[in-house]
Amino acid sequence: MYNKIVMVGNLTRDIELRYLPSGAAIAKSAIATSYRYKTSTGEQKEEVCFLDFNIFGRSAEVANQYLRKGSKVLLEGRLVLEQWTAQDGSNRSKHSLRVDTMKMLDTKSDAQSMQGNGGMDNGYNNSYSQPQQNQYNAPSNPQNDYGQKNNYGGMNTQAQAPEHKIPEIDIDEDEIPF
Repeated sequence: MYNKIVMVGNLTRDIELRYLPSGAAIAKSAIATSYRYKTSTGEQKEEVCFLDFNIFGRSAEVANQYLRKGSKVLLEGRLVLEQWTAQDGSNRSKHSLRVDTMKMLDTKSDAQSMQGNGGMDNGYNNSYSQPQQNQYNAPSNPQNDYGQKNNYGGMNTQAQAPEHKIPEIDIDEDEIPF
């Protein structure tokens, strides 16, 4: 079976950070996404989807530090069914997203404008995901395609690692296929 969800949208509320008795961090919030389409009569319609999500571990702490209501994020994970008994004794359930990877999509200017409203820290980081090797970051011990260490004429490779600048891409909401 396959259960994978990718959502791009804005947070509907600030992150709620808690710690489990084991010491692991858990962050909860919700994301809102929208889908625009034209009906057969040519009328523009918009569907909005709201989904609660949970983030665990270091990602939860990072989300709490840098994300605020309105922050644009990409969340990747799996859909889970949460069930509980309400105070009135009725059984309740809802679907939520258990996040594996989170990427912050706001630009630094967006973060600084939110900071003026009580939002971001000065050390805002534009993207974060679970600890994985990012294709834009140089590995700590560079190797060539054959698994051999690269030798850059005896120079310190970490000090000489090339700086990769990721171009900023302006994507119109109508261009996103989902």
